[in-house]
Amino acid sequence: MLKDHQDAFGHLFKDYLRGTADSYVIERDDGLIRSDPIKGYFNTYRHWPANLRKAMRYIRGRVLDVGCGAGRHALYLQEKGHDVVGIDDSPLAIEVCKERGLKDARVISTTQIGTYLGTFDTVIMFGGNFGLVGSFEGARRLLKRLDRVTSQNGRIIATCRDPYQTDNPDFLEYHERNRKKGRMAGQIRLRIRHGRYATPWIDWLIVSRNEMQEILSETSWRVKRFIESGGDAYIAIIDKTKG
Repeated sequence: MLKDHQDAFGHLFKDYLRGTADSYVIERDDGLIRSDPIKGYFNTYRHWPANLRKAMRYIRGRVLDVGCGAGRHALYLQEKGHDVVGIDDSPLAIEVCKERGLKDARVISTTQIGTYLGTFDTVIMFGGNFGLVGSFEGARRLLKRLDRVTSQNGRIIATCRDPYQTDNPDFLEYHERNRKKGRMAGQIRLRIRHGRYATPWIDWLIVSRNEMQEILSETSWRVKRFIESGGDAYIAIIDKTKG
């Protein structure tokens, strides 16, 4: 659970709803800083990208929303009749989810996912949240956790983007920096800032489609299909293997 001074996203969500904030700062460990708008975290279904709307067709049964944020995906699925549990390590984000009507929202990090949550048919990791795995090894650990909390026909639906579809020198230099350190090229160390609040530094992993499949090898999960966006972003439909 994040402490209050670390809960940058939670404070941001609260301030956005008050009309006093519209963007947040992403800080990378090499000093690169950029600002992103917050509005997307509150977008309704009709404003979602086409590939994300298409991915909704693959959701079935009871749903675990990993990194639920302000609850936009969980609330939509709840409205469609799914039993949804939203989890996030931001206490204020969970407050916002509950205020907006999400029935089951809990302050839980990815490392705390366990069978006490019950069994899920679908796990969603939207908003680029496959990145929460942090590293190749972190992905393998989380995939094992998700295996234990999903049904025999369990499914993960995750959004990601290919780090190599860029000609931005800042990104290319960072890829090379990572390789020299023995890290995956798309393994980003970052934190989120909003006003006087800042999250802890975390590793965030973005991977190509081939890297995604390599991560899944020797696990109980396999890619069923990729849903493309026409750019570097993609959605992986990942099914549990039988036997």
